[in-house]
Amino acid sequence: MKAKTGDFLVIASNHLDEPPRVGYIEEVHGEDGAPPYVVKWEDDGRTTIVFPGSDAHVEQRG
Repeated sequence: MKAKTGDFLVIASNHLDEPPRVGYIEEVHGEDGAPPYVVKWEDDGRTTIVFPGSDAHVEQRG
């Protein structure tokens, strides 16, 4: 997975009928866009360091 500051990290929910979790990537700490990422989550406004799993993907939004 590769991302840049300003991209969005989307993580699929493990619960039926719940939307995916979406967060704004504020910092990229890996080389060439690799994790870990500092992400600010849209649902609660918290900021965490994330090593995304296979249920995640990166989106660019306009």
